[in-house]
Amino acid sequence: MSDTGIRPEIAAIVDRIDEMRPRIAASGGEADSSRRIAQNVFDEVAATGAFSISAPTKFGGLAANTREAHAVARALGRGDGSLAWVHGILDSGAWVVSLMDGQAQQEVWGASGGIDSFISIVLATTSDTERVEGGYRVTGKWGYGTGSTHATWSLLGIPLKNSRDEVVDAGLALIPTAELTYEDNWFVAGMRSTASVTQVANNLFVPAHRVFPLTAAVEGGYLGDNPEPTYRTVFVPSLFMKLVGPHLGLGRAALDFVVAKAESKAIAYTGYAKQADSAVFQSAVAKASVRLGAAEALAAQVADDIYSATERDHYAPYSERIEMRAKAGWIVETVTGVIEELVTAHGSAGFAESSALQRVWRDQATAARHGHTLSASGYEAFGKVLCARQDDARFVLPIV
Repeated sequence: MSDTGIRPEIAAIVDRIDEMRPRIAASGGEADSSRRIAQNVFDEVAATGAFSISAPTKFGGLAANTREAHAVARALGRGDGSLAWVHGILDSGAWVVSLMDGQAQQEVWGASGGIDSFISIVLATTSDTERVEGGYRVTGKWGYGTGSTHATWSLLGIPLKNSRDEVVDAGLALIPTAELTYEDNWFVAGMRSTASVTQVANNLFVPAHRVFPLTAAVEGGYLGDNPEPTYRTVFVPSLFMKLVGPHLGLGRAALDFVVAKAESKAIAYTGYAKQADSAVFQSAVAKASVRLGAAEALAAQVADDIYSATERDHYAPYSERIEMRAKAGWIVETVTGVIEELVTAHGSAGFAESSALQRVWRDQATAARHGHTLSASGYEAFGKVLCARQDDARFVLPIV
């Protein structure tokens, strides 16, 4: 694989994933039924280094940029969307830990687990805390713990309080998953095998060095000192753009599937024995391919904008971050439309439980509703910025 902005080390991981795609795809149906990615498949992907690309180089990671994260997630998504989504979350966790206090990083990657210590992340502060000497006592439940069943650590949203027990900020608490319990309540239409269970903490002590304040982070106030440029990129857009890669892979998976079947599938109640002979079908897949290419190109542009800003020591202000958010929403919305068109072009056979296409459709439709990339709120906020109503935009999306 060759792609501008992607280093050979990352391209090699993508090539290995591409070679594994038939095995990844073959396991997807069973994983969907069991609501778990098969451990042997997860381990084989982990062995490529895919889940560690955003860890710092000093611990054996690759300090990946956003374009590189897209390339890996897209490759995984062409085989299994749930696996790609797990990658997007674990990749996000690795990147955030890289911004934290050095002692926290050392505990994650410098201890026995090494570079294969994976980190899940849930930003929602569905918890309570008590400020105590040396840190916090944390009790709470966090839904949608994607990747947590494969992770060694979890980053979980908590309220940060002052000495008067007043909430003054939000933060992320880095907690070993061995100290958490789980509620297996992930029964959903799509992304079933992400095993996004609810994580539970009961009066757990979290030392101060494993707490990451979020208000400062949103404006680039990071605690780590890793020198690689990716650890100076803009916070929230870097996170939501990591969730775009799986959508790009799912779009490609749908196109791959529909085109591959076109030589052997007829168009019902017409004279066409092969879909591939129909001008209407040809136009449909051509349009889908062009739209998908446009989504990939815009994703690459936003990714490059995020990374190149570090060369100018530029941290994007709110207005620029909102524009990135609107573009991310457009990318996801476009992929959703592309898959809908491809499902229609393929026909009702795609809804058979034995068809991989219906799983692609379900997985992407579920992921497309993630709050980080919903197009409607992104468009509204960006429109308010364009109309010189930035305060109103902050009401819609206060944290970007």
